[in-house]
Amino acid sequence: MVNWIWLLFIVAGFAVAIVNGKVEAVTEAAFEGAKTGVAVCFGLISVLVFWLGIMRIAEDAGLLRKLAKLLNPIVRYLFPSVPKDHPAFGYILSNMSANLLGLGNAATPAGIKAMQELQKLNADKEKASAAMCTLLAVNTASITLIPTTLIAIRMNFNSANPTDIVGTTLAATAVALLAAIALDKWHQRRSPP
Repeated sequence: MVNWIWLLFIVAGFAVAIVNGKVEAVTEAAFEGAKTGVAVCFGLISVLVFWLGIMRIAEDAGLLRKLAKLLNPIVRYLFPSVPKDHPAFGYILSNMSANLLGLGNAATPAGIKAMQELQKLNADKEKASAAMCTLLAVNTASITLIPTTLIAIRMNFNSANPTDIVGTTLAATAVALLAAIALDKWHQRRSPP
């Protein structure tokens, strides 16, 4: 459905450009947008590679294990139905750690693997379990200590202070995460399994 909406926008845009005699302007804007898109992608790739390298160093140094140990009581509280030594815990902790560092792209594979492991525990394969809903809520609203992607975008567009958003991002994501957890727990109490 979304593809049809985008197709409609593109066709309508070209139709209006033809009627108004501005086809050259639309063509020029399309190429300029593509050029800007490629430049932004290269900037994001370099930042993502840098932070993935830092994550790897942190993992090899044992920092991620310590972060996972620190997050373990929180994860036990959020996912009480998941057995203690289940593989889902490792993936959930990896997902949360990557999201804390603002590495949403790096968090995605761990989140997918966590969902697959949680599905194995799910009694009703046609319906998401409470743990799966909790993971989705926590992943979507995750707290971000370092918004690396936003900083990279701001750097690409020559922001005077690209890191000015760290404090507000931390506050906004903390409020979002607390609200997501509160709503998730409220919903679980209202509709027990």
